Amino acid sequence: MTRKILDASQVHPAIRNQVSNYQHQIVAEVESAVAAHRITVVGMAQNPSCKKARQALTAAGLSFHYLEYGSYFGKWRERGALKMWTGWPTFPMVFAEGSLIGGYTDLKRLLDNGELKK
Repeated sequence: MTRKILDASQVHPAIRNQVSNYQHQIVAEVESAVAAHRITVVGMAQNPSCKKARQALTAAGLSFHYLEYGSYFGKWRERGALKMWTGWPTFPMVFAEGSLIGGYTDLKRLLDNGELKK
């Protein structure tokens, strides 16, 4: 099943540019980090799952790049744009080898079964 995304033809021409450029700098920053690093974790301050993901990678001896966008009280627009871009509803967002692998629980499963260390 494919996640539904509103087709560009269903967006009025007067707002297409606004829609396509919404928070584009954040998305570009994450895209660049994902392309440049084997593992990238996108998180937010005060979120225990983000901290657990970083701790699990460190304990596994895997290097990673970490990007942090605000806390529960700030930068929610930026995080919202990342959620729209990826389709992933929560933080952290963990990328490995250029692909979104999910959040902390998904990361932990891949660490536990050894798939991420390959």
